[in-house]
Amino acid sequence: MTPVELSRTVLRAVRRAVDEGELSVVVPVRAVVTPPGPGGCGDYATNIALQLARPAGRPARQVAEILRPHLTRSEGVADVAITGPGFLNIRLGGGAGASLVREIQRRRDAYGHGDILAGQIVPLRIPYDIRAEVVADTLVRIVATQGGRAEVHHIHIHRSCAEPAGTDLSRAEPAGADLPQAKTAGTDPSPAEPPHINAPQADPARPHRLHRPRPQITTLRPTPAREDPTPLGPDAARWALLHPASHDRPRISADHLLQRESNPLFRVRYAHARTRALTRNAAALGCTGDPGDVPEDVPGGGELVGALAGYPAVLTQAALHRAPDRLARHLVTTADALLAFQHTVLPLGDEKPSAAHRARLALAEAAGTVLAGGLSLLGISAPDYL
Repeated sequence: MTPVELSRTVLRAVRRAVDEGELSVVVPVRAVVTPPGPGGCGDYATNIALQLARPAGRPARQVAEILRPHLTRSEGVADVAITGPGFLNIRLGGGAGASLVREIQRRRDAYGHGDILAGQIVPLRIPYDIRAEVVADTLVRIVATQGGRAEVHHIHIHRSCAEPAGTDLSRAEPAGADLPQAKTAGTDPSPAEPPHINAPQADPARPHRLHRPRPQITTLRPTPAREDPTPLGPDAARWALLHPASHDRPRISADHLLQRESNPLFRVRYAHARTRALTRNAAALGCTGDPGDVPEDVPGGGELVGALAGYPAVLTQAALHRAPDRLARHLVTTADALLAFQHTVLPLGDEKPSAAHRARLALAEAAGTVLAGGLSLLGISAPDYL
């Protein structure tokens, strides 16, 4: 069962509780399902009970107790536990890993894409700074995965009135007069003053028209790098600027070029290359990937399934919070799980390929798909050989 399918299962449980008169609420359009947080358990968790508590006029934990039996009886759900103020923690039955791998195989690079920003324009204001340019260029792609369209506007920041560095979401401003000219992310960061777009004067002879609400502008001011990152090359330079949170100053050094475990970029790209090598080596043995469940005692298996299942939520949060560093860090988590798991994929010695090997290979290949897609969104290459 994929996160999308589980979200529908949660909504069906709410609908059954409403139909049976246990809850008096409007069934929401979507239910958020994510990997469990600290203190949680199982495969996934949802805050649907907290979401429905106020409209139901009941404590969240009581709503969770009402929903729990309906969820437990759902196909593919093995157990449901309630933690904290009312989080429902769901442990899936057989088929969860296989279903997730099939979903990734079906959607390929579109896995994790959603529609939470469908039809929305997301204006981004940035200063003329290389890190801001790279962050905005990446956000254009990440926002597009959620159905939105980001537009980048350049602004001048004067030292005398400089704002705190970071992503300013609290000072969103309506688009309108005196907005700097929109540019495509990654264009020439010339220091020349960009032309302004002045609001047209109203024509009293024309009938009044209703206007849609103006989009909110986000000011992106990530902490600039002290050194020029371009000598690192395009891939390492982008990683050095994107991996830290926006309020952290990037560390520009040759460490980003080292092919060692201490280098997160190397681990992510190496993990992707390993998935491609596993496919080639398996083909030499006459073995191909076939989605199936991977036992929990396989090293790295559970962590890898969890990382892949959490990828859509990470993409959504990266788009909503204008934070590409969330995606970069999640790729590191996925890579580390794959590198711990890779040694179990192929047969050892005289061992013959089995259904278990084919299921593990399919899971590793799904991880390769997610790693390649995530690196592509960051504007970083994912070589098959490293």
